[in-house]
Amino acid sequence: MTPSSRTRGAAAPPPRVVVVGAGIAGLAAAAAVRRTAPEADVLVLEAGPAIGGKLALAEVGGVTVDVGAESMLNRRPEAVALARDAGLGDRIVHPATTTANLWSRGRLRPMPRTLMGVPADARALADSGVLSASGLARVAVERGLPATHLDGQDVSVGWLVEERFGREVVDRLVEPLLGGVYAGHAREISARAAVPQVVALLDRDRSMMRAAADALKQTSDVPVFAGLAGGIGRLPGAVVASAGLEVRTDATVRDLARAAEGGWNLVVGSTRDAEVLHADAVVLATPARATGRLLADVVPHAALELARIEYASMAIVTLAFRARDFPDTPGSGFLVPPVDKRSVKAATFSFAKWDWVRAAGEADDVVVMRCSLGRHREEELLQRPDDGLVSLALADLADAVGLSVRPVDAHVQRWGGALPQYAVGHLERVRNIRSAVASAGGLAVCGAAYDGLGIPACVASAEVAATQVVAALGLAGE
Repeated sequence: MTPSSRTRGAAAPPPRVVVVGAGIAGLAAAAAVRRTAPEADVLVLEAGPAIGGKLALAEVGGVTVDVGAESMLNRRPEAVALARDAGLGDRIVHPATTTANLWSRGRLRPMPRTLMGVPADARALADSGVLSASGLARVAVERGLPATHLDGQDVSVGWLVEERFGREVVDRLVEPLLGGVYAGHAREISARAAVPQVVALLDRDRSMMRAAADALKQTSDVPVFAGLAGGIGRLPGAVVASAGLEVRTDATVRDLARAAEGGWNLVVGSTRDAEVLHADAVVLATPARATGRLLADVVPHAALELARIEYASMAIVTLAFRARDFPDTPGSGFLVPPVDKRSVKAATFSFAKWDWVRAAGEADDVVVMRCSLGRHREEELLQRPDDGLVSLALADLADAVGLSVRPVDAHVQRWGGALPQYAVGHLERVRNIRSAVASAGGLAVCGAAYDGLGIPACVASAEVAATQVVAALGLAGE
């Protein structure tokens, strides 16, 4: 007898939905189930000791700041709406400055106007000094090239941009931008999955540069990014509190199997002290490999596809300095092209980007900034101890901005296997996974492995998963 066909009389227990994973996707999925099917009993199981996943806070130099994701895309509604629903609407803030730089060819240079690395202004590109004379000459050819037609196929971001603009644009513009998001490599990342807005340029104009310029003219005045005063890391706890979620931490789900009476059985806990929990429906909001292990017996085709999604590791090094000792720096930070062989791939001057960070450090004359290190398949860098990563960051900052003082405090946050890599063909892979999972009934997946790494994309995938399990249970929903 399936859960949706049971008679729910006065004595019947409410249907139970178990969400595995208490990152922002899992919490958003649980909150969405509670909202759309209030009669359901919702339980969130988290293997680690804390909720939030890659949204985390730490105190550095007496200032509590984000040591994971520190902003959310504001031009998509999902994350901002979740923050408002969680009671954080009055804490939504926008960057004080969005001026960014490239640390390229030995100096900081203004980031030229681009659409995800696709140049939109030839003069500004030349003035930035990012490209060599030969690189600029290759860009100048682009307007005269015949149109590029993909005919429905997927290609890498690097292939597409290099085809139009040459190798230097990929190496000096696209790579640092994608590296900041995926910690990956432009010539391996799917254009259709990672930058659909770039692929869409092909339909706007024969010249991608003209199309990019036109697209940027049509962008709204709404800020691109948003944050939360006090840190994005406040969002997970607020979601739990506002939705009244039951969350169990240190609760590793080791196995998932169909239950004889319908629904699913989950084996939770250590091998020596395991318990079996029954659920009428399950949402798996875990990284691809963990999801694949749980699906290996029940949806093997999905498990095989999930196993092919690779992940990158990275580290965030957060540094606090005396404000009086920190050199004048332009803008909100800088990105670093990997061809320049630096350890740091990006630096954010948090005190300049976020007014609340600056204000939080003023009483103690402290400014806080952060650096990110690590790219896909370059994890050997992250094998160094914490003080080694701090030293690498300080050495690069000395060269980039002339920093010559030691920090008053430092914090290293390692994110092992945190960033899924959207290889060419990723969209088809995701379709295959979702189709196979849907056929199991009462089962759904969500998170960063599918539709985007940003918080809004994770929340959107969570809401889709919640809708699927609510429908599978035969509950009304909204």
